[in-house]
Amino acid sequence: MTSTLRTLTASLLLACISLPTLAAPQHALTLYDEAPKYPANFKHFDFVNPDAPKGGTFRQASFGGFDSLNPFINKGVAADNLSIIYDTLMRQSLDEPFTEYGLVASKIEKAPDNSWVRFYLRPEARFHDGHALRAEDVVFTFNTLIKDGAPLYRQYYADVSEVLAEDPLKVLFKFKHTNNRELPLILGQLPVLPKHWYADREFTRGNLEIPLGSGPYKVAEVKAGRSIRYERVKDYWGKDLPINRGFYNFDAMTFDVYRDNNVALEALKAGAFDYELEVSAKNWATAYNTPAVREGRLIKEELPNGNPVGMQGFIFNLRKPVFQDVRVRQALSLLFDFEWTNKQLFNGAYIRTGSYFENSEMAARGLPSPAELKILEPLRGKVPDQVFSEAFHNPVTDASGMIREHQRQAYKLLQEAGWKIVDDKMVDKDGKPVNIEFLLAQTQFERVLLPFKRNLADLGIGLEIRRVDVSQYINRLRSRDFDMIVSGFPQSNSPGNEQREFWSSSAADNPGSRNFIGLRDPAIDQLVEQLINADSRQSLIDHCRALDRVLQWGYYVVPNWHIKTNRVAYWNHIGHPQKSPKYDVGIDTWWVKPDVTPAPSTAPAGEAN
Repeated sequence: MTSTLRTLTASLLLACISLPTLAAPQHALTLYDEAPKYPANFKHFDFVNPDAPKGGTFRQASFGGFDSLNPFINKGVAADNLSIIYDTLMRQSLDEPFTEYGLVASKIEKAPDNSWVRFYLRPEARFHDGHALRAEDVVFTFNTLIKDGAPLYRQYYADVSEVLAEDPLKVLFKFKHTNNRELPLILGQLPVLPKHWYADREFTRGNLEIPLGSGPYKVAEVKAGRSIRYERVKDYWGKDLPINRGFYNFDAMTFDVYRDNNVALEALKAGAFDYELEVSAKNWATAYNTPAVREGRLIKEELPNGNPVGMQGFIFNLRKPVFQDVRVRQALSLLFDFEWTNKQLFNGAYIRTGSYFENSEMAARGLPSPAELKILEPLRGKVPDQVFSEAFHNPVTDASGMIREHQRQAYKLLQEAGWKIVDDKMVDKDGKPVNIEFLLAQTQFERVLLPFKRNLADLGIGLEIRRVDVSQYINRLRSRDFDMIVSGFPQSNSPGNEQREFWSSSAADNPGSRNFIGLRDPAIDQLVEQLINADSRQSLIDHCRALDRVLQWGYYVVPNWHIKTNRVAYWNHIGHPQKSPKYDVGIDTWWVKPDVTPAPSTAPAGEAN
């Protein structure tokens, strides 16, 4: 080799060494770049029946009503299950904590430094009208959701700086920062909307025009506010993909609207619909004592739930001056007698929720670990002192219904906050009588709130239970026109960007966010951002626990209850795989048994609505 050639070869080698590591397209993404459960050549997920029969109609109940077929905007009430008509770039596996496999995208390429992600689209992907699904549709979707979609999208995609259609089958998302590990997976969940269909339509209108999608189902029939029917797309472009095998087995799915959950339960037992996820412990224990259940025609089953259950509770709206003192919130929390409620109303079926990440390893327990203290120490003086020295526990009663000790503690806290009793009525520090409105849409919650109301009344505090219809409830929720509500903060096994929607100051005034509390706390903002930027699973766990402790000691909600199973009731002509997915009921993998006759409906006409 000549001297010149050796020099040239060495230079080329040095040049290659100096190049950044090139990303390799993958069939799946995981949060911390661990290997996915399923290899690139997998045939189907483990939790499906790959040979499930196709056919039949699956009937479900819907609560409250709807007036829109656009679930992406902050107007109107959208019909149930509209997501089934849209394909996403990727789809999450239901038996892994957070792994996504390509759907519209066949391959995904992520920058080694996490500064961008590229999706390679399947050339066969198309919308229901036959129009090819291409990169311009992905770009249109993203930009439209950012500009005109519900405010949550601007929060969710805040770290995206630019989206580019590099060619008809390649889309590149560039990021503002490189420490948001979850962002490529979040973008994988992007539903793809048809650019050509919206060319002569106003995206921000919430109406009942049947939208165009690309997914396994399409909207076939709409009866305004009463019912919606979806039909399986027989020539669905993605029906043979391994990710879809064993899914989408019903020829049709219907949702009939009920205004009252008790009426809906009776309709289920009469055979008017096929399936219910039961959320009432009382109903589960006592309302299914029917011949159909005893004979095995209507099946009751508890399926394991491996998901964090999050926090459901009576939520204080901190935008209201009455709730801005933490001592007031703690006092009101002392007046909810969970033990009596569980014994008398729930047949002892529930466990009290103590963590915002309940039923997971991310829940704070005991005193903070050294790793948690390292996260929390810079915030000393900005978060409650108890965070560092005490384990949070809910108050516990003897279930007798007599809570005098808790009332004494509550009264002392209220006095410390400047409240006092005048003429048998509690007045706040400004001398105004305390009357709290609890906004409610669910009739079944009234029986839970009435004992709470009595306990508050013993201290001269008025609680008005204001029940409204679903449409009014949603409008008042969006405008933050409430004192207290019952709602929840659902959690996944890999919490991330959605935490901004729950807790961050930037989401407090967004009408579409889930920051119902009205939190505006720089310390919580910092914890949320650190959680999102966690660089390992253990770091994520530590940051979740640290955030959990601060939320617990803030007394922002009166914690409710949870169970660790999914209680389902369904008629025996419906089948499901022997192995349920760990993190979901997996309804999309169920089917109608071709050799079993559906139950005849004995529900009186007009029960729905």
